[in-house]
Amino acid sequence: MIPLLIDLDTEWRGGQSQALLLLKGLYERGHAAELLTAKGSSLGRRAKRVGIYVHEVSRGMFRLPAAARIRALLSDGRVDLVHANEAHAVTAAWLAGVHRQLPFVISRRVGFPLGKSALAQARYKSAECIVANSHWVAEQAAASGAPQDKLRVVYEGVEIPQLPSAAARQTARAHWGIKPSDKIVGCVGALQSDKGHEWVIRALAELRQEFPEARLLIAGEGKCRPQLEALVAELGLRPKVIFAGFMKNISAAYEAIDLFVFPSLFEGLGTSLLAAMAYAVPSITFFGCALGEIVENERSGIQVEPRNSKAIAQAAAKLLRDPASAQRMGEAGRARVAEKFSAERMVQEMVHVYEDVLGTNASFEPKP
Repeated sequence: MIPLLIDLDTEWRGGQSQALLLLKGLYERGHAAELLTAKGSSLGRRAKRVGIYVHEVSRGMFRLPAAARIRALLSDGRVDLVHANEAHAVTAAWLAGVHRQLPFVISRRVGFPLGKSALAQARYKSAECIVANSHWVAEQAAASGAPQDKLRVVYEGVEIPQLPSAAARQTARAHWGIKPSDKIVGCVGALQSDKGHEWVIRALAELRQEFPEARLLIAGEGKCRPQLEALVAELGLRPKVIFAGFMKNISAAYEAIDLFVFPSLFEGLGTSLLAAMAYAVPSITFFGCALGEIVENERSGIQVEPRNSKAIAQAAAKLLRDPASAQRMGEAGRARVAEKFSAERMVQEMVHVYEDVLGTNASFEPKP
């Protein structure tokens, strides 16, 4: 089959990581998938490097150039189905009338309700299948008007890495001047208010009362960095917090840390949490959203109350006091990700989605 995957975001986030994993997995299975993306996008650059067939377009002017390009790409009958990977792509595909020509699949990764306008509702009702990345996201979509019979859950996935050797771990830590005795708490994600970095920084101040060797490594960039740096200075933590910025080799962050905190306040799933668990890093996250679908509390990770720095610090201290228990939790987290959240499983389930919509539409007739 030849799916056309559309993603018009320019930045590299979790959705774009999933798109690349999916495209690579489709190629490995013999499906000649193609990508339409925004000019200069991070996804486009990375997709080209691994040999994906990439089309580029401006996403401006109310998505009209992208809609025109989609119509052109469908004109020769080569493409079997269209998959919109994010909201801009949904709009462009709908404007192109994709749903009147081919099976139309939409990915949904956020818990925000669908727009109430007739236009917003029409876009999602036009899809043959809406793929939510968690049951929580599917519930939020259904509650705000998405057709329940079109919703399907496919968990996002991450590649399961080899565990780092002692030498690789030492190299990763040396990059930031981390001492062997330092206990490193990691946090990976865009520096936005809803990602909850403030609570990890405040937790570090409390954790250092018992573990003065504790430090924090924050990987990611975003508009909240100045406020977070100011908070670090206010709490007297400036030498103890590493702002690593955007990392192309994000695996180095997971190799360097002793435990991971994912403090997001509103999350459809959380691929950086999955990645940390895949590296067998014992992880802490908040209750709520889809996070309980990932973590089995006190077994494959620890969940605490949202916006509670004291609870984070207590959970972190518990792990640091008992390294053997922390190791068991990390191993259980890795096993859980390998079983339910691997990239291999995500790709295979998306192939099943594609096969289902193509099977349903084996004699697909254009809609009026």
